[in-house]
Amino acid sequence: MTGNIRLATARVADLAAVMRVMDAGFESAYGEAWSGAQLLTLFALPSARVCIAWDGDQPCGFSAARIAGPESELLLLAVDPDWRGRGIGKLLMQDWQAWAMAQGADEYFLEMRADNDAVHLYSRAGFSEVGRRAAYYRGQDGKMRDAITMRRTQSVSGGN
Repeated sequence: MTGNIRLATARVADLAAVMRVMDAGFESAYGEAWSGAQLLTLFALPSARVCIAWDGDQPCGFSAARIAGPESELLLLAVDPDWRGRGIGKLLMQDWQAWAMAQGADEYFLEMRADNDAVHLYSRAGFSEVGRRAAYYRGQDGKMRDAITMRRTQSVSGGN
């Protein structure tokens, strides 16, 4: 399904490509997307990594994560809507966890809007809800939505 998709650690020169996916992949109604300036801060941190998925010369997905001791947090994950359903999100999840494990992490966290369909991707990857922030996100429709924190441990899941 993922065919010719290749993953690579993003560099500052890839910022525009990552931002194209960010703009396409995040619904503007919730304000979840980061700005280019916010994303640039990650490139300077040795404890953070941005990974970009390419289909030929087209950016089609990315993830951004950081690590702190035995814990790693997925900060962002997006797949361009034109490439969804091809396993790219799963590849990015596996890549993030492999990178974090190589850095010594054995616990993985992420936070997301509770009504985000990506919850299915994360659940299939072994994540479960461990916390909830009530009414954390405000959509442009004025409706408040919960944020959920999800966690996966290496020891419970037995690897990637």
